[in-house]
Amino acid sequence: MTNQTVIVTGGAGYIGSHVCKALSEAGYQPVCYDNLATGHRYAVRWGPVEIGDVRDRRRLAEVFDRYRPAAVLHFAAFAYVGESVVDPEKYYDNNVMGSLHLLAAMHACGIPRIVFSSTCATYGNTSSRPIDEDTPQYPVNPYGTGKLLVERAILDYCAAYGMKAMVLRYFNACGADSAGEIGEHHDPETHLIPCAIKTARGEVDVLKVFGTNYRTEDGTCIRDYIHVTDLADGHVRALEHLLDGGPTCALNLGTGLGVSVRQIIRGVERVSGRSIRVEEVAPRPGDPAVLVADPRRAREVLGFRARYTDIGESIASAWRWHDREVGAKYHAPDAIEESHDA
Repeated sequence: MTNQTVIVTGGAGYIGSHVCKALSEAGYQPVCYDNLATGHRYAVRWGPVEIGDVRDRRRLAEVFDRYRPAAVLHFAAFAYVGESVVDPEKYYDNNVMGSLHLLAAMHACGIPRIVFSSTCATYGNTSSRPIDEDTPQYPVNPYGTGKLLVERAILDYCAAYGMKAMVLRYFNACGADSAGEIGEHHDPETHLIPCAIKTARGEVDVLKVFGTNYRTEDGTCIRDYIHVTDLADGHVRALEHLLDGGPTCALNLGTGLGVSVRQIIRGVERVSGRSIRVEEVAPRPGDPAVLVADPRRAREVLGFRARYTDIGESIASAWRWHDREVGAKYHAPDAIEESHDA
């Protein structure tokens, strides 16, 4: 196929970098557009990097004019739910206003397609099991609210200006690139699997389990964990859907399988051969007992089907990245550079 250039905002982050690799392998030229605030420069390996903030419309226009991309894949956002509650201004300024500036720059430069990184957090504390795309969206924190606002803005741009969009609401990203080239590293780290791995490795003394009295089989929360490589595949398929003239659509990306917190902990213990010290604490406000995707619509529209359905395999990929020499090097202080997370 003819190589086509696409802009990937937040391409130095966890999910964005995996998507850049998948795009390159599919024959596209990903250009990482990143303000280098919270991700990692080492993760930009499959195309050029352009330093810039999504709130800088002039800089966006310069980059769009230079590369004339076929589409934008938009990951750039802050993504700590708890932080969004205590500092909503930060999230509305960066995630919402930044996205509005991006859309305006795309419209001005005639870029007609966008794939947007959204989240199941837009559904809020729903009782739907599993969650399909028609589930009412009532987010319970500024992070989820901001993502929903951007979804609505994108739909308005599509209606008014003829843009096309794929909105991808994904569930709990996990795992690492099978080749070990990139993986998950946030600072601070809040995701369960890497936190459990850090505890097993002795980098953290104890793993906190938030709530053990939920109405689930073992009392802990159940989530749908989708491997980051599967997420990357979903984004490539979404891009190709738009390039082939497909209509605007919002889709869940998940496995349709629920895994509890205790199952994750046991999985990390099996993979690592080490025990994990656990501290049981009160549940976090607003944490629903179960969040599991209904993945059927993504299968129907994109032909997408998660390949990593064994949580042990996903955990093992994350452990290999954290445990191998390359992971240790990336965790060294002198190897960490400021960058923008996906």
